Amino acid sequence: MRKTLMLAGFLLAAAPALADEKPVLTVYAPEYFAGEWGPGQKMAEGFEKTCGCDVKVVGVDVLPRILLEGDKTPADVVVGFTADVMQRAKDTGLFAPHREDLSRLTLPVAWTDDTFLPFDWSETAFVYDKTKVKNPPKSFADLLNAPDDAYKIAIEDPRTSLSGLALLLWVKSVYGDKAPEAWAKLAPKVLTVAPGWSEAYSLFTKGEADMVLSFTTSPAYHIIEEKDDTKAAAIFTEGNYFLAETAAQLKGTKHPELAQKFMDYLLSDDFQGMIGVGNWSYPAVMKPGFLPPEFEALPKAEKTLFLTPEAAEALRAPAIEEWRQAFRK
Repeated sequence: MRKTLMLAGFLLAAAPALADEKPVLTVYAPEYFAGEWGPGQKMAEGFEKTCGCDVKVVGVDVLPRILLEGDKTPADVVVGFTADVMQRAKDTGLFAPHREDLSRLTLPVAWTDDTFLPFDWSETAFVYDKTKVKNPPKSFADLLNAPDDAYKIAIEDPRTSLSGLALLLWVKSVYGDKAPEAWAKLAPKVLTVAPGWSEAYSLFTKGEADMVLSFTTSPAYHIIEEKDDTKAAAIFTEGNYFLAETAAQLKGTKHPELAQKFMDYLLSDDFQGMIGVGNWSYPAVMKPGFLPPEFEALPKAEKTLFLTPEAAEALRAPAIEEWRQAFRK
């Protein structure tokens, strides 16, 4: 009898704690997204207000981690894949359909993928310092045919950086079989090949490089946060390469309903309204008031270049080899 009473007392004492326990949704995201200055924390806080759950945003190199963990991954959702690596991710068979209405998207390209959901986008561009670059290139041809000492450029390694891979496929889209010749002309103008976007952009902001591979929306940060209008993106007549960040839910998630609600949240007004000054990109679903007026002053690409995930994956390995030969990497 005494043991029964003791057990009943223990269960009553434990009940409130058990009732207060919330499910935890684990989101894998790139380091920049999950870090102090990225939108990951605001995203988590916004979703937690609606889900009755806790969100754990884990900063990782997303695709390599998923490939390593396979169906044992603790992730429920991943964010940060681009179209350029979507096919590799899809081939794992680890991801479930997003079940979202894609007609709501306001992208400059057609998007039909039923698994990877875009939540923001921009276009790849060389961002330059107007105080150092008086005659910025207006085309890839201008850039490649300029004297070798005309620019000091920081780019990212396509083997370790999604923006670096975007440059690789941008060159391939413009030059096709002549890409090796294009790389040979560009290489002497490259000051450094950084492992990632953060390292390359840091060299630019420190003044060590006068041009950096980034995005057409990058100058908005300097204009809005620093009141500095000396940074601009070069718009190329051949076109600028489209890059969207996407999210996907894992088939093996322990919280499928929460994962689906999270996908819904990514296209909500609440999250899409954060994108402009949260991730310095364009929202995937544009509505009035989502962007500050400074974005309107940014130059727009005359032509958007985009490779399907299948085409990007088919080109990736040979294009990396062409790049490696030019840079002796």
